[in-house]
Amino acid sequence: MLGSGVDLPGGLYLRPVRSSDAGFLAGLYSSTRNDLRLIGDRDLSESLIEMQFTAQSNAYGQRYPDAMHLIIGELDTEIGRLILDFSEGSVHLVDLSLRAEARGKGHGSAVIRAMQQVAARMPAPVTLSVRQDNLAAAALYQRLGFQIEQQAGVHARMVWYPATLTGALRAGGNR
Repeated sequence: MLGSGVDLPGGLYLRPVRSSDAGFLAGLYSSTRNDLRLIGDRDLSESLIEMQFTAQSNAYGQRYPDAMHLIIGELDTEIGRLILDFSEGSVHLVDLSLRAEARGKGHGSAVIRAMQQVAARMPAPVTLSVRQDNLAAAALYQRLGFQIEQQAGVHARMVWYPATLTGALRAGGNR
């Protein structure tokens, strides 16, 4: 689905996850879970983070068995991961995570814009789920043209439609 048509700026690239990436992926997940470090007991916190990473990996595997698991790199350094699922008539962004030092530099926006380019060529919407308390991420998605489609529990489902689909919707098309 992605092929050579993904246009990423500034030395960014996507490549499939390899078995040798397991340590990087565990460390990346750990870097996103400082909330669990508030417990105060380092061993307990790290154990919980490891269990949560395993649970998330298993849940993603069950919910999105055909998803593409990609490493986001910049020049010669792994900086994040991207999980995409194309199985429900959309480009579903299952997970986009960046190392702390790679955040706030426009890398996430660049990857999302590339996914929007892919979706526009299909044409299909881009969908994602965001925690409603993750205001920075929700604001980023809104700046990139996503709209809240549904709110359920602590998550909001957001969607972006390419111009070809928004025109079809206005003309009475389905999607």
